[in-house]
Amino acid sequence: MRIYADSATDLPLSYYEKTTVDLFPLRVHIDGQDYEDVVGIHAKEVYDKIRQGAQPKTSQVSPETFLNEFETLAKNGEQGIYISFSSALSGTHNTAVMMRDQILETYPDFQLVIIDSQAASMGYGLLVKRAVELREQGLPLKEIEEKIRAMVPTVEHLFTVEDLDYMARGGRVSKASAFVGGLLNIKPLLHVEEGKLIPIEKVRSRKKVLRRIVELVGERGVNLSKQTVAITHADDLETAEEMKHLLTEAYGIQNFDIQMIGSAIGAHVGPGAISVFFLNQTQDN
Repeated sequence: MRIYADSATDLPLSYYEKTTVDLFPLRVHIDGQDYEDVVGIHAKEVYDKIRQGAQPKTSQVSPETFLNEFETLAKNGEQGIYISFSSALSGTHNTAVMMRDQILETYPDFQLVIIDSQAASMGYGLLVKRAVELREQGLPLKEIEEKIRAMVPTVEHLFTVEDLDYMARGGRVSKASAFVGGLLNIKPLLHVEEGKLIPIEKVRSRKKVLRRIVELVGERGVNLSKQTVAITHADDLETAEEMKHLLTEAYGIQNFDIQMIGSAIGAHVGPGAISVFFLNQTQDN
């Protein structure tokens, strides 16, 4: 059984290679060049270019990429599961469904499940990692599908950005809001709800917004000391480590997965963004 994911998981390339999860790279356009996220350009290069004034754009996985991969899977008589980047944030999910349905016309017995993660970054990555665990346990496709679909609404995202200007460039906030926020040192606190980015509140100063995130983790999380909590950062490992320390101190969390936010998402949030991902309901085995 093949498991597919796209690069919006923010899982490193080494994870894909180690677990034999098949990667669909999103695309990043910067300084007149097109790159495949993760395999063609490292996120650190993108952040450095953004700091120098570049304004990257991103695009979804091409229909041809899905069609070719799914057709090969169908011809080989293999089963597959593709957990996709949130359909509210990218057209990738809908494109994959269309290509799957096209293949089904020729191969009516083709078994490919496509699940909308309704998530981004390591919120999405947690779902993929769980699917890999279930595959390793030998569960059949239908059971894995059921468990992952049940897990989707339990994944919590909390994040903030260093500079609202980066989100304004991508149309996520107005330029006026970004300007005023910059003057007042306001840091937005956001989460993801049904796959969409939703602002929760605005907090004065970086230090206060980090502590507010820690508070919300405690309010929303369940059995935190038994979870693996993911932290992602946009080229700011120092703050990610600070967040790890705060969470350990507050809730006794021992297991963390710290990753850099990849190019596809980093292009929209900009350097300095910090995110925390955890579950509001624990999963059975």
